[in-house]
Order: sequence, then C-alpha cells, then structure tokens
Amino acid sequence: MRVLVAGATGAVGRQLVPRLQAAGHEVVGLSRRGPVPVDVLDAGAVRRAVAEAAPDVVVHQLTDLGSADGAANNRVRVEGTRNLVDAARSAGVGRIVAQSISWAYAPGDGPADESVPLDPTEEAPRSRIVAGVRALESAVAELPEAVVLRYGVLYGPGTWYAPGGAVAAALAGDPAARFLGSTAADASVSSFVHVADAADAAVRALTWPSGAYNVVDDEPAPGHDWLPVLAAALGVPAPRRSEGRAPWARGALNARARGLGWAPVRPSWRTGFADQGTG
Repeated sequence: MRVLVAGATGAVGRQLVPRLQAAGHEVVGLSRRGPVPVDVLDAGAVRRAVAEAAPDVVVHQLTDLGSADGAANNRVRVEGTRNLVDAARSAGVGRIVAQSISWAYAPGDGPADESVPLDPTEEAPRSRIVAGVRALESAVAELPEAVVLRYGVLYGPGTWYAPGGAVAAALAGDPAARFLGSTAADASVSSFVHVADAADAAVRALTWPSGAYNVVDDEPAPGHDWLPVLAAALGVPAPRRSEGRAPWARGALNARARGLGWAPVRPSWRTGFADQGTG
C-alpha cells in the first residue's frame, strides 16, 4: 500500500514511518521540515503534494506543539485538516487515518468509551480545544473511509514527558518550561500512551473499519497517582498532592482497539515512564 504520512517528522510520525516500511508499505512523508516540506496551512501546496504522492491512504499525524501554542495547534486541527481532506478527495483518495485526542469527552464519573459524546462545554479555553477536535473529526469523516485515533497523553521520545523534556523542567521548577498540560497532583484522571504504541495502532488502523478508537494504555489514573511515578522516573521533585478534579478529566477505555488486535507494549505508565526508550 502507498501511504502518505502527514506529520512524518513529529513524535508519532518518526515512530510510524519505519513501522510502515517494515510492514511492506511504500511511504511518502510530508511535513514542514523533511523529505517533502509542505506547510499544511497552504491549501495549494497540500493539494499538489498529495496529488504528486498519489497515495492509497493518507495518515494524518499533524500537530503544532513545539512552542506549546494551543491556538497554533488548533489551527492545524481545523485548517490543516480541511486542506488535507480536500487534497485527498481531489486526488481520489478514499481512506484516511487521523490523530485525535481522548480527553475531549463530556464530563463523567468513569473512563469514557467511544460512545460518549464530545464535551458540549462553552467554557474557554476547553471549548476551543473541543471545537478543534470536532472540526478535525467531522472533516475526515467526509471521506468514504475514515479512522480516527483518539490518542491518550503521549509520552516517550520527542514528547513533553520524555527525560529532559518540558514536564521534567516544569517539575524541577523552571519557570520557562512550556507545555500544554498540568502538573497538579489532584484527582483529575488521565490516560497515557507511549508514542511507539500509538504508531503501532496507526499501522493497524490502515485496515480498521471506519470510526473512532481510543488508543490509550490500560490504566487511567489520577494525577496524585501518576505524577509521583513520573517525577521519580525523570529524577525531579514530585509535586505535593492536591484536591479537586476537572469533571472532564476522566480517562478513556481501549477495549474497542484491543478488540481489533491492538495492545500496548507498555500497558501501564507505572512501568512505561521508566522505560521510555527510543521506540
């Protein structure tokens, strides 16, 4: 299969490209910096790149997280996805696999499966984040075959949670550390996934039925559980335990993806944080 990976030099993309090649696929990488440099916000450039690549499937792993600018990342979700979907349609591509997130669900008491609707909140900044996710997922669904991978919080090489990354700096007290997330050791629940496991899911998703899938590890957990483990793995001070919980911070369940044969090699952050490795 000929696969165009949009976002080939990102944290997931760097793990994904060699896995696709090892599985026998022909890969064309598209990114702002890489073998095919393209600005995803330039609709004409995206259309030309996709047409030239002539892929059987497009894999959307595009983000803009380097400067921890939520507005910039949201623009990629909205405008970048629109440009990519329009280019795929124009090139006759009928299948897309797209990166989304698993923490956009409506508030609730337990981990969410894919039947839970996206959060209807009108409270900023969360409303803007969810609107971007909704726009992304709606756009890719316009193609005949669309798989949405709702990743957990990514850790591993190239992420904010890696050794020496922005989260380690923040926990060590660096006021200049920037990332989109929280270091509150409270009852807010997160689901994590290692970037290598996320990439493995994307390879498998080339043949999955259309729909949304949570791609998360097996252990949703509150901040007061996972933050001390992360801090120990990173060799930085652990934050003090605090009270409270964001109602939407509920974690997610991975049963649907597991039912199609995917399973995380790192099934829990408890051991995964100390074994972030290279892939």
